[in-house]
Amino acid sequence: MNVIQLAQMLEFPQRGDKRGHLVIVEGSRDIPFDIKRIFYIYGSDGEVVRGQHANRRSEFVLINVAGQSKVKVKDGKGNEAVFSLNRPHTGIYLPKMVWKDMYEFSPDSVLLCLSSEHYDPDEYIRSYDDFEKEVVGAAT
Repeated sequence: MNVIQLAQMLEFPQRGDKRGHLVIVEGSRDIPFDIKRIFYIYGSDGEVVRGQHANRRSEFVLINVAGQSKVKVKDGKGNEAVFSLNRPHTGIYLPKMVWKDMYEFSPDSVLLCLSSEHYDPDEYIRSYDDFEKEVVGAAT
């Protein structure tokens, strides 16, 4: 199974009544890792592309808790997939070593990012050419 096939949409339990909705996301239950870092992206223009990197160790779950955005993932071997995040009770699981671009942010978009690792700038691959070389090298 390739990395693109491992990237997948997740649906989270939601509770609700006339007062509103509650969405529950628990590490190692609703997502496949313990959460070590949480951050969110908002105020991005619809023309902006965020991400544009891969991570050697970090896994992520991305959830648009407000508004919408798209996520394009690539495996460095010519395979890619695009996911639309537009419901606050769904997200996308991204395994390590997948290239990610987040884009087409709606004006009200708030993209919540859950990570399996604490921030470490040394585990980021910020050049797609370098990413492809590392993927090909790992396969041989």
